[in-house]
Amino acid sequence: MNLVDSCGWLEYFADGPNARFFAPVLQNIQTLLVPSICILEVFKKVMKERGEDAALQAVALMQQGETVDLDVKIAVSAALIGVQLDLSLADSVIVAIARAHKAVIWTQDSDFRGIERVKYKAKK
Repeated sequence: MNLVDSCGWLEYFADGPNARFFAPVLQNIQTLLVPSICILEVFKKVMKERGEDAALQAVALMQQGETVDLDVKIAVSAALIGVQLDLSLADSVIVAIARAHKAVIWTQDSDFRGIERVKYKAKK
């Protein structure tokens, strides 16, 4: 399984310099996990920059993967991971979901560098 964090989705939607890094993973929806917290972050950012219609279209594409909601088990795991790795709330949830599903995280967010099962490409 694969999980692309919010910055990867945004890079792909904007056709940014690292879009090709994320494209094969995002286009393979059979192996794609999408945390609900990523939907929140992407919707908010796209809505601010391009409006609600564009944000809804982004969410529709994201929902083609397997969405994963934040439940109590993931929340507690995320809290522990956040303390251990000194991560933000959203990043902690992403790592907890990835670990629960044995998924690889794809990102250009330097906060994930050095974490096990992370494919990182520096933002250009």
